[in-house]
Amino acid sequence: MSSPAGAGDSVGLGGPSAPPPGLFIHGVNVLDETGGFGGPLDVLVAAGVVRAVAKDLSPGASEVMLDGDGLWLLPGIFDCHLHTGLSSFDTLELLRTPFSRRVLETADVLRRTLAAGVTFVRDAGIADAGIRDGVAAGYVPGPTMQVSVVAIGSTGGHTDGFLTGPGLECSVDYSLPDYPGRPPNLADGPEEMRKTVRLALRSGADWIKLIATRGVLATSDGGFDPELSFEDLVAAVLEASRRHRPVMVHALGGEAIRWAILAGARSIEHGVFLTEADAAAMAARGCFLVPTLAIYERLAASARSGDLDPGRASRAIAVGEHLGDAVQIARAAGVKVALGTDFGHRIDHGRNLSELALLHRAGLSVEEALLAATSVGAELCGVADRLGRIAPGYQFDAILLDSEPTDLASLSEPGAVTGVFQRGTPIVRHPRLRNAAATTTLI
Repeated sequence: MSSPAGAGDSVGLGGPSAPPPGLFIHGVNVLDETGGFGGPLDVLVAAGVVRAVAKDLSPGASEVMLDGDGLWLLPGIFDCHLHTGLSSFDTLELLRTPFSRRVLETADVLRRTLAAGVTFVRDAGIADAGIRDGVAAGYVPGPTMQVSVVAIGSTGGHTDGFLTGPGLECSVDYSLPDYPGRPPNLADGPEEMRKTVRLALRSGADWIKLIATRGVLATSDGGFDPELSFEDLVAAVLEASRRHRPVMVHALGGEAIRWAILAGARSIEHGVFLTEADAAAMAARGCFLVPTLAIYERLAASARSGDLDPGRASRAIAVGEHLGDAVQIARAAGVKVALGTDFGHRIDHGRNLSELALLHRAGLSVEEALLAATSVGAELCGVADRLGRIAPGYQFDAILLDSEPTDLASLSEPGAVTGVFQRGTPIVRHPRLRNAAATTTLI
């Protein structure tokens, strides 16, 4: 797969302009390619890149020192399905919120997400290329971003929040604000789909995001029948491939999943009602699953407590009853599973690592869950040659834990991540880090 634009050039891997200081971590437990931990090992970092991982290395005189005894070092976490530009599901609140305030809150979301240990985000719609590029330029702290800008659906489908009273076009719940230059999010038929994909790419999208079925929070009634035709999906994938961009497809079940796989989707988002046949086809074609369990667990709880309207509540409960089934089916078929949360509310942002425990509960081993959050996410996003591992030649995006992550539920607790590095720079400084007071960028 060709890397999206944000993954390989200065746009996607920007950040602090000053070269970070050299770093020497002594005697730390390091996540390896199997998802287990080797160590204690020494880790030498220079110019933001891992230079050596071995026992009994010698530090240089000018390197920042960190005693890693009893600490665990992991690559930075990948959240492969996140909505950083959304902080509420309340339609009226979103309609009343000035666009400028939403952009500023997005900056806060990005800061909190990075502080939680997420150093790479694939935004699944709403954040645009300007936000991605602003973070890369260092205007605000945040993870490296790939963006889809808009989620493309059909008229009357999940993304269509048409306001019947005033007769105004609107995205569902006004989750996607209107602004000059924003590409359209609705397409009907293959020809219109081609144009809409081209407009999204022109706006700087790294991924094309398609909505092939309803979601739990759709405003229209009904289940999870296809909302895009097979021909629509083929047209979108073909058009994206001309610009070397991959396609991610929101599909909860049914024919939509099968069509998306056959059309050439790089990943299936959610895939709640995945079948064994679908999973076999995904494995054969190298299609990833991003199951986003955390958001569905919360929506099912909201439905049971009466906080959702009847239509949404029935879908939330139906999805909750099958929560995690797709992960077991995908794992058995050899489908690669990547972590994604689908978070889009301010009470959830910054709790991204809660997805790890849910992946484990759904059937992944602890080791597999940790890889889903690191190296598998890097592979999905096309950056596995330089991110997602603690190994020589890899960019030092990393997190530190004070306890072994055998109990993944503990990573959901505030403060579980005690150190965060981005391109070798300490972002959240671990208490043991010495001689870095003048060079760190803390958030």
